[in-house]
Amino acid sequence: MRAGGATRTPDEGAGTTRLDGRVERGNRTRRLVLRRTVDIASVEGLEALSVGRLATELRLSKSGVFALFGSKEELQLATVREAARIYTEKVIGPTAELPAGVGQVWRLCDLWLEYSRGRVFPGGCFFYEVVAEFDARSGAVHDAVVGAQRDWTAFVEGTIAGARDAGELRADTDIPQLAFELVALMETANVVSVLHDEETAYLRARVGIAARLRGAATDPSRVPQVP
Repeated sequence: MRAGGATRTPDEGAGTTRLDGRVERGNRTRRLVLRRTVDIASVEGLEALSVGRLATELRLSKSGVFALFGSKEELQLATVREAARIYTEKVIGPTAELPAGVGQVWRLCDLWLEYSRGRVFPGGCFFYEVVAEFDARSGAVHDAVVGAQRDWTAFVEGTIAGARDAGELRADTDIPQLAFELVALMETANVVSVLHDEETAYLRARVGIAARLRGAATDPSRVPQVP
């Protein structure tokens, strides 16, 4: 119904249905393209993305892919946003639901290591790859990567701060330092595992993380034992 009680004509209804169908097809194609771009970028970097390559690999028209993004830079930015969405779903979301404490910090690290070990992205951690690619550059893509990295650091620090405020980490805990060390252990495990195609590094990271948390915990027994 229209305002004032007027009814929609059959032709108008058909036009709306056709428009909705085109929008949904466009959304499906966009999701398909971005699922491929995050995989490519995690292995080869964001500069490896091109409309022609994606059209060929996914059997789409170049004009159709270009219409979805408009430029290579926007394709790269959309890829960073999609990777951040997946990262949040796999690592941040499940952790945020837990009560503040050492257990939450441990779970955050454990989820991150599993995210890397399970190859959610075939190249390991998506952001480790693109940070190395864009760290010395400037521009919108660099800024998006910097923003994602800062958000991650802030989340790790906030999780540690929550554990300290809950009384499960010592009051004198240096939050940025502890966050830096935990992230360093996780990222080292990622790069060593990807480089050598083996998983021993993840166990070493877990041992190191557990030891560091026990050293900062008010009750070390709250930190899981790692075999």
